[in-house]
Amino acid sequence: MQRFDYPESLRSRAMEVLEIDGSRYSGSGTIVRQAVALAALTNRPIRVVNVRVKRPNPGLRPQHVQVIEAIRQLVDGRTEGVQQGSGEFVFWPGQLQPRRRYVWDIGSAGSTVLLALAVLPVAAFSGVPLRAEIRGGLFQDFAPSFFHLRDVVLPVLRRMGFQVSVHMVRPGYVPQGGGILELEVEPVVGPLQPVRLERAGTVQSITGIALASHLRERSVARRMAQAAQRVLERRGLKARIELVDDERAVQPGAALALFADLESGARLGADWAGAKGRSAEAIGERVAKDLLEDLDSGATVDRHAADQLIPFAALASGTSCYRVPKLTDHIQSNAWLVSKFLGAKVILDDAWVSVEGVGFSRS
Repeated sequence: MQRFDYPESLRSRAMEVLEIDGSRYSGSGTIVRQAVALAALTNRPIRVVNVRVKRPNPGLRPQHVQVIEAIRQLVDGRTEGVQQGSGEFVFWPGQLQPRRRYVWDIGSAGSTVLLALAVLPVAAFSGVPLRAEIRGGLFQDFAPSFFHLRDVVLPVLRRMGFQVSVHMVRPGYVPQGGGILELEVEPVVGPLQPVRLERAGTVQSITGIALASHLRERSVARRMAQAAQRVLERRGLKARIELVDDERAVQPGAALALFADLESGARLGADWAGAKGRSAEAIGERVAKDLLEDLDSGATVDRHAADQLIPFAALASGTSCYRVPKLTDHIQSNAWLVSKFLGAKVILDDAWVSVEGVGFSRS
């Protein structure tokens, strides 16, 4: 069992520059995104060192630069060392003076979804409605998909009290990107509620979306869906999968997402994007098998949402609790950061995540 608990007064340390070691736990962009978001929320200047040092292409990538810039704009902050390839940077939050409309362009196929998740808590506590157009990738490896954000994570956040919605104007894939995600966030009203998902229960239904852009002639959407359905049917499960043939994307691409709704009210998701040399059948089989693995674990939150919910649970008033398929270094990264910035107590015990939220408020 691991405990993450830093109960010192945050107010007394407000002007100290806090150093964050980007090589800890996951050593990934997760630390960059969450550290900057939490610094903005708590008005805490930070220096992040060893940025993504464990990755094959260490340092800041275009998507990380744009996340930092987006949050800087929201709080009228200052930065030093924020450029592609940088292994160290400093972020000084300023006064929260958000505009109502933003356009953020990653300039690559970097994840618009991860940018949206990073700015969401800052925007929600800004006190004004926010609309943002985010340009880049919506479907790629090593990042949550647009479908997972819209259909798995946001329903949980709405139950907690966040008023947020997303819309896909245009899909975006690797390598060109070119996708457009629209994000709408209303101010938080009242204390956020904790999320408690303690029992999985039986599967009530499985649904999905098979998206293919400029690939209608090859029946990619249908082939992904059929491959997934064959895997699920061997387990006695039927899936209703919507087929979407898109012509708006700037390049050909594909993505499949599946969602399992459980008796307890929990929803688990799995997805995978297309890539060069990756067949439609391989995508369908992989997504179905990933979903089954998470269901077999007894989890109430899937492998992707497991770490994404921690920052929001830490802001809530009360204790959030859920079961994950397995503990990962991304979960540890988020637990460490919310403890360090907010003083939230996080306990990771086997496959259980417990977060004692701080009831965050701007007042």
